[in-house]
Amino acid sequence: MTVAETARMWAGCVSGARPEAEVLALVGLEAKAGVRVKQLSGGQRRRLDLALALLGDPEVLFLDEPTTGLDAEGRRDTWDLVSALRDRGTTVLLTTHYMEEAENLADRLAIMHEGRIAVTGTPAEVTATEPSRITFELPDGYLVGDLPPLAALGVSDHAVDGRMVRLRTRELQRAATGLLTWAQDTGVELRRLDVRSASLEEAFLQIAKDTSTAMATKKEYAA
Repeated sequence: MTVAETARMWAGCVSGARPEAEVLALVGLEAKAGVRVKQLSGGQRRRLDLALALLGDPEVLFLDEPTTGLDAEGRRDTWDLVSALRDRGTTVLLTTHYMEEAENLADRLAIMHEGRIAVTGTPAEVTATEPSRITFELPDGYLVGDLPPLAALGVSDHAVDGRMVRLRTRELQRAATGLLTWAQDTGVELRRLDVRSASLEEAFLQIAKDTSTAMATKKEYAA
């Protein structure tokens, strides 16, 4: 069947179906309406899946990795569509392997690792479990010991790689303010300065590491 015929058939299976042309336009398939489904690319088939899910204008929508196989533009378009559905009041339960996708779309999320829910919360609550980081290049003639006392800045640990310094802190504003104030008072430039909160990907990797360690310890005790 063609894309339009598939949508028409599916619309007959739901009550109060939206116009087929409308949902095809929502997912960017209006130009493919007359094309047979077997001739669509993998990404276009994912768009058709989404269009069929939207035909019934559901109150609750389950999406299983909806952007797999899509190019960058298609992924962004799908994000915009999911956001619009959420803003209209549709509850969307979405699974994804893309951390950026979860961070952009989720009001609340649950991270599953090895078949178990390891953590739940808002993206901000989950990422807050990991320290923020500040990286910069030491000015010529300066050593780490010339910086303000790192503990006084709220820095939990640091690493040095050549001239590059990486600080980790749970008090990002305090640490960044202290470091920049020192640089201004000293009259130096902190080149390649990068200040950022932890990402959801970093939080996920740490959760995976902690869970694996805990399970290994449990097996040792069981043995």
